[in-house]
Amino acid sequence: MISGGGMILREEEFKKEAVKIAAFLMAESARTAPKSKGEDDIEIVYIDGEELQELAKKMEELAERDKDFLRDAESVKKSQAVLLIGVNGEKSIGVDCGACGFESCSEFKRAKRRLGKDFVGPNCIFKLLDLGIALGSAVKLSALIGVDTRIMYR
Repeated sequence: MISGGGMILREEEFKKEAVKIAAFLMAESARTAPKSKGEDDIEIVYIDGEELQELAKKMEELAERDKDFLRDAESVKKSQAVLLIGVNGEKSIGVDCGACGFESCSEFKRAKRRLGKDFVGPNCIFKLLDLGIALGSAVKLSALIGVDTRIMYR
């Protein structure tokens, strides 16, 4: 209880807001994580409420080709929110390293992008590394503030 006209709240009354604040802080941690050449192509989306159930439903549909989607859909249904963190991997950073499978970034840029099993590619390896660092920054913060998280490929 806070004196001087304060309030008393039970956890049920602030739990959703606390999760949202934690997710927003995790998003900012991902956003401000170091990026290759300082170029930020990370994409972040917060989902809760009815949209969370729609996400779980879509994941159940994808379970027809990969049964692990079903397990993760169940986890999503039990979650209060989901923070999606991805990267635009079609941009190269221009170092001609060849890790993408092409001899040059120019060749990479000209390559026809196509949908594979789960991803559109090719992708610049540095952008994928940026994604890993951003994810690591987000989950590190969640651990520090005591918020349970899972990184799911699906």
